[in-house]
Amino acid sequence: MPLPAEFHEIAKRVNNWGRWGKDDETGTLNLITDDTVRRAAAEIRTGRRVPLALPLQQDGVQSGLIPGRINPLHTMVQINQCVFGPDTVATSDDAVTMGLQAATHWDALTHVSHSGHLYNGRPADTITAHGGAEFSGIDKAPYVVSRGVLLDVAAAKGVDRLPGDHAVTPEDLDEAAEFGGVTVRAGDVVLVRTGQVRVYLAGDKNGYAYPSPGLSLRTPEWFHARDVAAVANDTLTFEIFPPEVENLWLPVHALHLVEMGMLQGQNWNLENLSTACGEEKRYAFFLSAMPEPFKGATGTPVAPVAVL
Repeated sequence: MPLPAEFHEIAKRVNNWGRWGKDDETGTLNLITDDTVRRAAAEIRTGRRVPLALPLQQDGVQSGLIPGRINPLHTMVQINQCVFGPDTVATSDDAVTMGLQAATHWDALTHVSHSGHLYNGRPADTITAHGGAEFSGIDKAPYVVSRGVLLDVAAAKGVDRLPGDHAVTPEDLDEAAEFGGVTVRAGDVVLVRTGQVRVYLAGDKNGYAYPSPGLSLRTPEWFHARDVAAVANDTLTFEIFPPEVENLWLPVHALHLVEMGMLQGQNWNLENLSTACGEEKRYAFFLSAMPEPFKGATGTPVAPVAVL
């Protein structure tokens, strides 16, 4: 089914192709400048550190809904082995097989395409089976260190978790910003809390996946207007699932990654951060969320940490 006119109209309004040059591969990460990072460092006041990653484990968030995206399978390949002879120092090594987007992760700009194109107008067929992404793979995202902002939509509405059919709107984001007393600035990394991850933490991975609240088709323009560098949330699909427009699957992915060139993240555990921000009565912090530089990959696991 062709993408509807509404999608293409939004795409034109948020498009960043050529904004940082025709050869650019990093998109909105260009908005994280040296000055941005210096201002972000000034948000550290107490040194309180809050990890935001889910554990990498075989009983992870993946339920089989997405073919090939498997939870981490951890295997020991050496256990206390004296590799240099008897009675020498012994070593233990492990290996893991997993989908790079299995748990807490960033989507690279090449994670989705539409109309035969990737970010900055590159052809979708530049992704190949053996080479991966020729352009804008996750290894081309050199850093994600910036000011983080928590938009706690659930807390702003006075609930632990948004209903499964709730599409987060620009008005919701404004309400959460007012609730947190924070203004989103250029180069910020915005974290949107719906509370949905609580379903997975309670042991229901199928209920976590579906139905799920998430970002609506109207929110990319909100992020674009504020020059946000990256966005992540606490759901499996990032955007509302099932979609708000019938048969229009992953339109927010396409607008963020393809049109805007903006990283987006899923499966972030924002529960402890919500508590910490509420206790300290501030919703901006220093955020380190460095991608693992898998060459040519369309996504990567990440272990983000917020420092207040």
